Amino acid sequence: MSAPHDRPTAAELVEAVRELLEHDVLDLTEGRVRFHVRVAMNVLRMVERELAEGPAMAAAHARRLEQVGFTSDAELAAAIRAGALDPRYDEVKAVIYGSVVDKLRVANPEYLEPEDRG
Repeated sequence: MSAPHDRPTAAELVEAVRELLEHDVLDLTEGRVRFHVRVAMNVLRMVERELAEGPAMAAAHARRLEQVGFTSDAELAAAIRAGALDPRYDEVKAVIYGSVVDKLRVANPEYLEPEDRG
């Protein structure tokens, strides 16, 4: 929660809307509308995970980039395209893997192996 905002927090509001859809709306819908309610619920779950884990993931991402000597994804991508990091393949692979895992933890943790779900 950040000043000057009080409760409910953004995370609490998102959770409340998702729970409304999940517990009160979903069973009352069918067909196309039901599909869209499920999509909305999934989007809200993603937002919940990003609100909860986003700051820590951003810090971890910055640390991973720093480990290979970069401050942005664009710099890293340019170095990869130029072949400058070919001798450091395993190191770069670990950085990229960590970023992909974090993205999937937000987007859909079910796509991850159990040991990567966090």
